[in-house]
Amino acid sequence: MEQSKIRNVAIIAHVDHGKTTLVDELFKQSGMFRDNQAVSERLMDSGDIEKERGITITAKNGSYHYDDHMINIIDTPGHADFGGQVERVLRMADGALLLVDAQEGPMPQTYFVLKKALENHLPVIVVINKIDKPAARCDWVVDQVFDLFVKLNAPDHILDFPIVYASAKEGYALLNPDDEIVDGGSMECISRMIIEQTPAPVGSVDAPLQMQVGTIDYSPYLGRLGIGKVVNGTMTINQPIAVARRDGSLTPVRITKIYRFECDGKVSIESASVGEIVAVAGMDDVNVGVTFTDLANPTPLPLIEIDPPTISMHFIPNDSPFAGREGKYVTSRHIGDRLEKEILSDVALRYEPLTDAVGFKVSGRGELHLSILIENMRREGFEFQVTRPQVIMREDDNGQVLEPYETLTVDVDELYQGPVIEKLGKLKGQMEEMTLANGMVRLIYKIPTRGLLGYKSQFMTDTKGMGMMAYVFSEYGPYAGDIINRVNGVLIAKETCVAVAFALFNLQDRGYLIVKPGDPLYAGQIVGEHARAADLVVNPAKGKKLTNMRASGSDEAVILVPAKAMTLEDCIAYINDDELVEVTPQSIRLRKKPGVRIRS
Repeated sequence: MEQSKIRNVAIIAHVDHGKTTLVDELFKQSGMFRDNQAVSERLMDSGDIEKERGITITAKNGSYHYDDHMINIIDTPGHADFGGQVERVLRMADGALLLVDAQEGPMPQTYFVLKKALENHLPVIVVINKIDKPAARCDWVVDQVFDLFVKLNAPDHILDFPIVYASAKEGYALLNPDDEIVDGGSMECISRMIIEQTPAPVGSVDAPLQMQVGTIDYSPYLGRLGIGKVVNGTMTINQPIAVARRDGSLTPVRITKIYRFECDGKVSIESASVGEIVAVAGMDDVNVGVTFTDLANPTPLPLIEIDPPTISMHFIPNDSPFAGREGKYVTSRHIGDRLEKEILSDVALRYEPLTDAVGFKVSGRGELHLSILIENMRREGFEFQVTRPQVIMREDDNGQVLEPYETLTVDVDELYQGPVIEKLGKLKGQMEEMTLANGMVRLIYKIPTRGLLGYKSQFMTDTKGMGMMAYVFSEYGPYAGDIINRVNGVLIAKETCVAVAFALFNLQDRGYLIVKPGDPLYAGQIVGEHARAADLVVNPAKGKKLTNMRASGSDEAVILVPAKAMTLEDCIAYINDDELVEVTPQSIRLRKKPGVRIRS
């Protein structure tokens, strides 16, 4: 492909501002699908968990043709926990599309991704998306975006950013929000803007080969594929090259396959040149950050700098009475091998063996980051236990303990602001900004990461499910003191048994339950939350005493309140330091740690 006809652009935004939907529409309108071809929604979200949850977890590559140009699209995650994906794939881009919701405006992750784009000196095109919302306020959003650029010290030439107004869901984009939509509209002005405002990739075809791996893919036939942009030189099939690793070592290999991205798929090609984003096969142990370079004149690219993890958990083998019943991989060695495989593609993850027990300390960007890993592992057949998340503390030069803080943005109806402000105050949050518009309140807090562990379910209860919260790592600051995340105790099964409806009916007054009749239980398993602060040992299998006497009222039907359904994230956020989450391919259970003395 001719270098001047290539455009490499990353789509960056806060979670759920419409990145993947926009990519879908650009692909559909480019004419790359047949008229009768069935095209699924959110093409780029290929993983099962991504489709189920409607979020992008891993960065994806795709491309489409417009006006004899090839536009390579890099779809990035929007959630703060997957910021490591954003940091490394921006190296492939020569420009960025910043999507901002026309109602919500810039959110915490908008700040994070824009900061990373500016650090990489990328020209930015701002797309105000979802302008079809009844509450859209485009002028206000543009002002907020400009203020964000100023806050991030963007250079003068970037402050004059081009703007497009779009509704990715409806499939149209406009240069002015008041323009009339003709024939249903189209997304052409975005494609034109990309070609006009994003520079062609720079680099020399005659220079030694340089290509840094930004993401990893896997082929059942070819093994691991390294994906990146050819910065200099050319590469061809069967060409001998050197892999420059993060430790400085060089490994000679031979390229066996090269793939170019076409729409959301890959097409085999014979060679690739400067500016092309390709997937390369030939290295069994390739990982993120290595450089493919010339064997005779190796010139590695600078290493990708990744922000450090902020929370950690312990992954330990399952030792509950039900251990080994459901899992295929149950030993510490199995867990260690899987974590070693994970860090090859997830550079924001860290792990190390525990010194005082069997298992591993796993560190990541947040609860969601680690819970997605746990969910993937259980679906692959792993069985293990995890502890409560702990924030990673630091010490400054004076020996003062520092902890991570988050910038939290909350949007709630003004009727519910009281309980939210009260709870965030107890969690050591410091309000920095408060604005009121159209009956909705936006609160911006600086709060310790510890205060947000497990807070989301409480927040949704306080706001009747109507509130929105988002946060992003801010900085390390002074230790804020003790924070109590959970006040209530738990109901604990007395012995191994099967839950009985009559017993659960009698336990309902003690608190709420998380198990159902017929569920197998074991001694020490948590079956519900106590209405009081102390833990309580209960017997969920206590049956009704039968007699040969009949009396009025003795045969009343047992009516149970439905058990509270808890997701993996709910369980991880709920437990205290003396509790564990048992994760198996078919079950998620809560339990007390072995040997813990029950409070009463």
